This record gives sequence, C-alpha cells and structure tokens, in this order.
Amino acid sequence: MKQVAGTMKLELAQYREVAAFAQFGSDLDEATQALLNRGARLTEVLKQAQYSPLAMEAMVVLLFGATRGYLDGLPVNKVGAFEAAVHGHAGLDAVRATIKAEGVVSDATEAKMRGLLDEVVASVKAAAA
Repeated sequence: MKQVAGTMKLELAQYREVAAFAQFGSDLDEATQALLNRGARLTEVLKQAQYSPLAMEAMVVLLFGATRGYLDGLPVNKVGAFEAAVHGHAGLDAVRATIKAEGVVSDATEAKMRGLLDEVVASVKAAAA
C-alpha cells in the first residue's frame, strides 16, 4: 500500500490548499486545474460505502490507477463506474492474488495492473460516450 500510495498524501494536501485558494479566483492555469481535477478524483476513490470495506489488494489497484493518472480523463461522476468496472474485471482476482502473495508490487504485477486499468478506462469511456 505504501509503495502505491506514497505520493497520495502530498497530492491531497496540495489539492486542499489549492481548492481553498481557487474559491477566491477563477483564473487558474492548466497545471492548477489538473491538480484540482486529480484531487477531486482521488477524493472520490477514497470514499467507501459504510460497512463495506474493500480488500487491501483491491484498494491497491484502485489507488494505483488514481495516482498514476488513469482517472484523469474521466469525469468525476464516472469514478464510481470505474471502481465497479475494476471490481467486475476478470483479471482482478489474479492481480489481487499476486499482490497478496508477493507483498509488494513487482514490475510484472505493475504491468498486469496497467493492462487491467487500460481495459477498464476504455470500457468506462465507451459506456460514457
């Protein structure tokens, strides 16, 4: 989890700081807008239904996608659809088993996650269109 979400704490802190500042002005540059967009998506990924905790391995896959920019092209209201698609993907069980067995995200596991997330993002974008 630390390996995947290492930069997330910093990104969320920057998001909160910039979001508070952005309330006072509407003229934001492209980098600031990208920071606000990613922060909103990270916040959505962290939301879980009450009494329905996610398995650590599933959360690793979701956080990997969120911190590596897979959600950047999706609207914020489609983050839930992205999460549902990840949970319903046939390859998730193999990735989860590998993460649980290894205890770290190896290069091979990262490649599997990237392939899984590419497929999921493409399907969510196709469904949204």
